[in-house]
Amino acid sequence: MLAATRFSEKLTLVLKALSMSRGRLASELGVDKSLVGRWVSGAVTPSSHNIENLTRLIAGKRDGFTMLDWDRDLAGLAKLFDVESMLVEPATPAAAAGSVLDALFGPLQEAARQAGPDRVAPYEGFWRSTMAAPGQPVRMLCIYGLIRRAENGLIEFRGGCAGLLYDGWLLPAEGKLFAMVLDVWARTPVAMILNTVSLPRATRLDGLVLTALMDSNRTPLATPIVFERIGDLSGDRAADDLRFAELKTRKPFPEAGEISAEVQAHIVRDFGPGAAQVGGDQLLMSSLARSLSTGAMAAQK
Repeated sequence: MLAATRFSEKLTLVLKALSMSRGRLASELGVDKSLVGRWVSGAVTPSSHNIENLTRLIAGKRDGFTMLDWDRDLAGLAKLFDVESMLVEPATPAAAAGSVLDALFGPLQEAARQAGPDRVAPYEGFWRSTMAAPGQPVRMLCIYGLIRRAENGLIEFRGGCAGLLYDGWLLPAEGKLFAMVLDVWARTPVAMILNTVSLPRATRLDGLVLTALMDSNRTPLATPIVFERIGDLSGDRAADDLRFAELKTRKPFPEAGEISAEVQAHIVRDFGPGAAQVGGDQLLMSSLARSLSTGAMAAQK
């Protein structure tokens, strides 16, 4: 089976070269559009049967294309389709998420740059974020990443798992962390609001995330999310980047018992009129009264 982190890039390039939408590809292959979306995002790789059908379809549009061409690197594939000019690196935090923030959150960016180290230090480290898997609300999805102060003074967030990759910024404001993150492969923005802590070292954060399902309609989705610290930064950016590179290859779905019952109950919850009648929330909220955000006085050695 082709590696998810590579196949998604290659399929994206081929679709662009052929000027094909995901919907058109799905229609011509006779598969659901959401499945093509998962191929493009890197969430899954096609089965052998679908790879054969996909190759046959592309060969009908590009003479001479074979199964062996999937083994080419991106540069070789771009040359085969005469689209070298399309070959660009995935957007970095500064180039991609930064451009969004420049237009929408300029004042917040400046405030974040002026924030002292004491406002950033509690959140720097390696984290595992857990949320309900889109479309599978009783199954947990974990994304691993890092939070650190970037050279431009902002708080950098990078996350990933098994083919998914997210880059963006956390902006401290009004006692919260507001996040604007980019799903690099799907080119889709993701927004988060996290509760903060007053102690010098955060060990767990919670809040809400707003994103879109990988279905045919890109259905909007809001769900609780919990960040748990799994390690501290080394102080060496290159070493920390290598650590993140390892973390983002981890599987997205945890083993049974890996996520605590407390965190699962916080993520999978009832809300609405029926829940409100028995003392719950009518709206999906992450209230301080039931927040899981916690901190510690000093780093544990």
